[in-house]
Amino acid sequence: MKTHHRFWPARLPHAISTPNTSLWDNLDTSARRFPNKTALIFLGTSLSYADLKSQVDTLAAHLQSLGVQQGDRVVLNMQNCPQLVIAHFAILRANAVVVPVNPMNRAEELKHYITDPDARVALTTADLAADLASASNQLPAGQGLTHMVVTHFTDAFDPKVTGDDAPPPAWHDWLFTRHALPTLNGGEAHSWQDALACTATPGPVLVGPEDLAVLPYTSGTTGLPKGCMHPHRSIMHNAIASALWGNGTHENVGLLVVPMFHITGMTSVMHSGIYLGATLVLMPRWERELAGRLISKWQVTHWTNIPTMVIDLLASPNFDKFNLKSLVSIAGGGAAMPQAVAQRLFELYGLRYAEGYGLTETAAPSHNNPPDNTKQQCLGIPFMSTDARVVDPETLKELPVGESGEIVIHGPEVFNGYWKRPDATASAFFELDGKRFFRSGDLGRVDEDGYFFMTDRLKRMINASGFKVWPAEVEALMFKHPAIQEACIISTRDSYRGETVKAVVVLREAHKGQVSEQDIIAWCRDNMAVYKAPTQVQFVDVLPKSGSGKVMWRALQEAEGEKAENQKTSKA
Repeated sequence: MKTHHRFWPARLPHAISTPNTSLWDNLDTSARRFPNKTALIFLGTSLSYADLKSQVDTLAAHLQSLGVQQGDRVVLNMQNCPQLVIAHFAILRANAVVVPVNPMNRAEELKHYITDPDARVALTTADLAADLASASNQLPAGQGLTHMVVTHFTDAFDPKVTGDDAPPPAWHDWLFTRHALPTLNGGEAHSWQDALACTATPGPVLVGPEDLAVLPYTSGTTGLPKGCMHPHRSIMHNAIASALWGNGTHENVGLLVVPMFHITGMTSVMHSGIYLGATLVLMPRWERELAGRLISKWQVTHWTNIPTMVIDLLASPNFDKFNLKSLVSIAGGGAAMPQAVAQRLFELYGLRYAEGYGLTETAAPSHNNPPDNTKQQCLGIPFMSTDARVVDPETLKELPVGESGEIVIHGPEVFNGYWKRPDATASAFFELDGKRFFRSGDLGRVDEDGYFFMTDRLKRMINASGFKVWPAEVEALMFKHPAIQEACIISTRDSYRGETVKAVVVLREAHKGQVSEQDIIAWCRDNMAVYKAPTQVQFVDVLPKSGSGKVMWRALQEAEGEKAENQKTSKA
């Protein structure tokens, strides 16, 4: 018996078998079992499992009428809403591959998500359609999109909604504004209503467990984001395992506020909930007052989140008016949960916050804290069916308990490799004890009970409120600014986000005195996802460089760390 099995959730197996079916079959099965049961709730409007399946079938037929064939990659660029769930499963039903895209990305970033997966069809919301069309229209002939299906948020809810389900006033322009269909050079934009007016029947399901299902993108230390090839099998495993780990049943009511373009929201909440036949209460983005009201009204039982959401909710002046007693499971990751906040959750509701750990490459969790045996600020133990070790990053030899090294992972949830990147795939895997292990790039240690703890990062990465920011990607985008000669991205401390993005910039001589730090910040916010955009800019005359001419980012990072420590000491 492995050490951590002593703390394993009672009555759960250490490993599970994955069904020999596609992810689409989970929705098909739940719709047959619970046709009249509520599948989705969005700003006061409910959608049953039968209606969800019907709309998925119709949209799948429409996609096939546009030429989508087995294995084609289809871009899905939306905030959380029922249309995202419908579109995701419609792509799968059409035997195609979902390419989930962060809706915060701007046109310059979006080009890569069209050209790299060779996507020709995209589904998006009207507020994002102009940027996506702009990205496509800037590409050389033959490389852009040929079809785009565009929906408005109000296609899925009543804009006259009042009471606890009503969106905050600050969202009204964003949610309610109607936009004209964009012009797509060499292609055609279709309205959601027209797509759902399709009268054709989708062709047969041709895909199975080993076929590619999802191609989410993850950035890294160098270059542009890489597509992670996930077959139906890997997503299926973690969807089912997440359901079991959280004591899930078809009576679950889950709050789905973590984004579904992200691997955690997609796998551990959406796919897991649909597999169970549960009810999912959707939020398009975080807003603590609405979250408190929705949990109270709909008697939410399961909530996966990032710790900053919990911190924010507990700080609400209306917190005493919310009824959170229905919650039986609260879990998350992306950042450590502060001890004091976890303790308050336990004292108020008897809830133990269960932190987990995973990557895009591992279809969300590779580690999770057992719900009844949690350790705080801990990654947890290896997940169901998973073998995880800590190895020396140089020799790849396994290290003993307590020693820090690279976390490596073997299991059915691990992706097949990087899309079109055989070299990157080869360097990400190695063999140990006859098994193929994935190198996480994160440094950690294992304690005497078999629990894993993060100690550092081997990769250069910034964690801003759970969003991963890869400096190389931000730097590449910043170099497009005409005033920037050189830029180096480092992290700096932030009281709310934990870490935030700082740019150390060398301006071109002709622009010195003409461009301010705030000008650079504003440009970045216009040209990249807001969580990637630097919140601080520091102008310098030169960047430190090694003898080979490489920017010594680590020296800048260490200097920033020392500055933060000095400020902390002076305040004390």
